[in-house]
Amino acid sequence: MKYNRCGKSGLLLPQISLGLWHNFGSVDSFENGEDIVKAAFDEGITHFDLANNYGPVPGSAETNFGKILKKNFQGNLRDEMVITTKAGYTMWDGPYGDWGSRKYLLSSLDQSLKRMNLEYVDIFYSHRFDPETPLEETMMALDYAVRSGKALYAGISNYNAEQTKEATEILKRLGTPCLIHQVKYSMFVREPEAGLLDVLEEKGVGCIAFSPLAQGLLTDKYLKGIPENSRAFNPNGHLKTDEVSEERIQKIIQLNAIAQQRNQSLAQMALAWLLKDNRITSVLIGASSVRQLKNNIDSLQNLDFSTAELLEIENILR
Repeated sequence: MKYNRCGKSGLLLPQISLGLWHNFGSVDSFENGEDIVKAAFDEGITHFDLANNYGPVPGSAETNFGKILKKNFQGNLRDEMVITTKAGYTMWDGPYGDWGSRKYLLSSLDQSLKRMNLEYVDIFYSHRFDPETPLEETMMALDYAVRSGKALYAGISNYNAEQTKEATEILKRLGTPCLIHQVKYSMFVREPEAGLLDVLEEKGVGCIAFSPLAQGLLTDKYLKGIPENSRAFNPNGHLKTDEVSEERIQKIIQLNAIAQQRNQSLAQMALAWLLKDNRITSVLIGASSVRQLKNNIDSLQNLDFSTAELLEIENILR
């Protein structure tokens, strides 16, 4: 595993991090989740990313992760891990369980720490921009989380370029620099390239890409359409069937051909494609099995692209 410096901070993050968005909730196999976390750590993945609402049910991924920590990572092993959580999406009913108020963010952080049985998280994120709350209030909550010792660093997620610039400037004035931005970015989702990555580079903020495989589209799973065991087939999933169009499948087939020429799976190439940009600190993968986890980690064996390969990929993605 190689570790990249996160922006202009002293913190190093693994090029591949593990996200617990799916497969670690109360409806999932605890033993499978435990095996994945242990295997990830053994492979050098030190960064584990959560949010208050991860599950289902909301909060259960943090609860399960706390049990995994207590059972397998006692003693000084906590000091070898970067554990992150977020607040910003709906967590509980009523006026105080959503968005970006100081009341919600700090209450949620306390709840997250109790669920994971931790004294602090390494990074606490504002999970999304709140148009109804002054940005100063949201950033002051992150600043307080760090100054109180409940978080070591502050981060933001799902902010656009303009919002990110303003947020980082507020945090800098407060004396708690923005460490990292967690952004949706993949071969199929290119919006960060329209200014956001430039802002992060200018401000010295790290970037971690979530959904780097576009909810599984950038794998060999959809080469022949929508399989029954896929997220697109699940009516409760985040990937909708209309996102798996015939045009999209043809692009997946063409991208897969390039990956095969590189002796990689499509998933491995998609991860490598993100990591070729030195503004990307880490990519955040999910995993439903230890085998899938290790397959994704193997993407690190070939991160180099020829000019011809990059041009061919761009022609496909147009």
